[in-house]
Amino acid sequence: MGGSALRRDRRPPVETTSFVDRRCEQTEGRELLARARLVTLTGPGGVGKTRLAVRIAARVERAFPDGVRFVHLAGLHDPALVPVAVADALGLHDHSAQPPLDALVDHVRDRRLLLVVDNCEHLLQACADLAAALLHGTTGIRILATSRHRLALTEEHLMEVRPLPVPDPDGDLTAADGYPALALFADRAAAVVPGFKLTAGNRAAVARLCRRLDGLPLAIELAAVRMRVLGVEQLLERLDDRYRLLTAGSSAALPRHQTLRAAVDWSHELCTEQEQLVWARASVLAGSFDLEAAEAVCADGERVRPQEVLEAVAGLVDKSVLGRETGPDGVRYRLLDTLRHYGLDRLRLAEGEESATRSRRRDWMLRRAADCERAWFGPGQRAIVARLRADQDTLRAALDFGLTVPGERLASLRLAGTLWFYWHACGAPREGRYWLERALAANPEPTAERARGLWVAGLLAAATQDMTGGLRRARDAHALARTLGDEAEAAHAEYTIGVIRLFSDELPAALDHFEATVARGRVPGQHLSLHGLDQVELACALSFLGEADRAVEVCERARRLCEEHGEEWVRSYVLRMLALAHTVKKDWPDAERHAREALRLKLAVHDVTGIALTLDLLAHIATEAGAHERAATLLGGADRTWADIDRDRWGSTTLGDIRRGSGEQVLDAMGQAAFERSYETGGALGLAEIVAYAMQDEQPRQPAPARRINGRRHSRPPQDTTLTRRETEVAELVAQGLANQQIADRLVIARRTAEGHVERILSKLGFSNRSQIAAWVTAQR
Repeated sequence: MGGSALRRDRRPPVETTSFVDRRCEQTEGRELLARARLVTLTGPGGVGKTRLAVRIAARVERAFPDGVRFVHLAGLHDPALVPVAVADALGLHDHSAQPPLDALVDHVRDRRLLLVVDNCEHLLQACADLAAALLHGTTGIRILATSRHRLALTEEHLMEVRPLPVPDPDGDLTAADGYPALALFADRAAAVVPGFKLTAGNRAAVARLCRRLDGLPLAIELAAVRMRVLGVEQLLERLDDRYRLLTAGSSAALPRHQTLRAAVDWSHELCTEQEQLVWARASVLAGSFDLEAAEAVCADGERVRPQEVLEAVAGLVDKSVLGRETGPDGVRYRLLDTLRHYGLDRLRLAEGEESATRSRRRDWMLRRAADCERAWFGPGQRAIVARLRADQDTLRAALDFGLTVPGERLASLRLAGTLWFYWHACGAPREGRYWLERALAANPEPTAERARGLWVAGLLAAATQDMTGGLRRARDAHALARTLGDEAEAAHAEYTIGVIRLFSDELPAALDHFEATVARGRVPGQHLSLHGLDQVELACALSFLGEADRAVEVCERARRLCEEHGEEWVRSYVLRMLALAHTVKKDWPDAERHAREALRLKLAVHDVTGIALTLDLLAHIATEAGAHERAATLLGGADRTWADIDRDRWGSTTLGDIRRGSGEQVLDAMGQAAFERSYETGGALGLAEIVAYAMQDEQPRQPAPARRINGRRHSRPPQDTTLTRRETEVAELVAQGLANQQIADRLVIARRTAEGHVERILSKLGFSNRSQIAAWVTAQR
């Protein structure tokens, strides 16, 4: 029985501005978090709230045994998805029937962690509801939020993030180098004018410039980029001219929001026409995006051709308008939230431009989703999911566009239905069902898109324990597909009907159902994944009903199909069913061999639900083989893994009986005290650690204290060497593919210092190159 999740990226937001030393604010924030459970950093756009939150979180991380998790809300605009986004950031794979916020609170009730919620201002009520639920429903969760406006909760402690202090340009500037505003300007200027430094000759002009910019980090950075073509005095003179124009000759200072707007306006005017268009059009790409997306959305074939987008993107990166970052499939780009909103404002100035751009974004997401669906039953599954997750904010925006703009509703139903494999196989049933139910309500007409949407909604409903609703949706899909003469969608609906019967413990009915569908064979247009899953579910029903030899025959055919296509996800379930069949035959060595192979593959695709199911099976195998200590450890690890999915194992009697039977038998054999020791040892292991244990024979030693990086547990290396906190950060950045200079920029350290950290990591771990560090970090996740 299926369902999985590939690895989530829960790293802190990418810091696109340079070093800003806010040590006093860091200390203040740390002290506030020590005595308050909700701290909100407030301040105008461009003042550096996100960066300060990242630095505060880094300083207090050791105080939170369950780590620090970051929730990025800048690209999210639907309040209903805020709890879903938080669960995703926490690595939860909730399949329960509870409302999302209630399920979230239930999952983290006993955890001690810091939740950093970034960019709350456009979702204030949803963020306030989230914070209130977590504060009242847990005792160990603390929240650090960033927002231009307060959340207005009585528990909230506000911390205003002020612009950077600037020295008096006409005063004593001998200690001016210690002012962060001037240091920021010098750092960014040196990036475009190698060798630039603050000197006695330019300090006054730089101080005057930074004061003119109100000490706003974003404004300072944008101005510093102009050093490529202007000197400091020229820069200041032109900026003063602009401000005099904006204030109609008055010497009165502009308010800070107008100061930032003026700086952004100036940067915009210095862009080429094509750069301006790409800036405006890229603003509809929420979150990060790759060059392929930029070309599809920003090029219209007239004013901007596809081959011209790269040059415009490069120019915007040079001007610090676009940030460049490493993504799962290469380089990606990102607009800071302030600059994205500016681009949207520009986009709306030209009649029809916004609608045309959003339509190109819709078409692009439909093409990407269709390409991914076609390639899903093949060797590129991990890359497909990583790409879709990276595009998650833009995907949500495209779905919402179709459901809120007249004439676009069918496209949203098509997009949501095309992504059935993403919602089902990648642990996102709640969100998938949310979009599908909205799209189905908006599209009552009898279309092929509706037939697809109905069975997908039914499958996702079953995954969240709504068996009745899921079966109704699947049957409606089947009837509609038959009416339309669509054999493929009818076959897909039949898979959903059968798997719901299996979930509902209707084993004889499920067996008859899947025997018929497998005997019929694949119909034209039926997705190979669902054809393969028909065979998986048939083998499951056969095994549970004691027909193990037939189950093995079915699995071997399905395995050959997967191997011919280089497929991993369905194959991992085939291997688990082989293990189950050999368990029924009481062939413990073969059962364990297949289960371990399944577990290895499931870890590779980060199928958390599949890992939980396989751990249950391995615990049962160990129990029957008399390895009671091992069985108790595996039960502890399995229960801990299920805690992030559904403690009730979807309410399935069959799955529950396997767990209960093993637990009772091992408890009787070991006694309460010994059982609890081994059970707690397993429960204390992280996901990779319990899988590593399950893949070997010996009993684990008591787990060594684990470090946490952005909320993930990391075991000590096998040599029992320990990286320092800074070395761990550097190792993570090496794994992201960053060079030494990029690491230095990200961590605000000298390049030589970064090189020294990398050398020490290589020495401690006994490695000879950076790729080995990357592999080691990946293995620890």
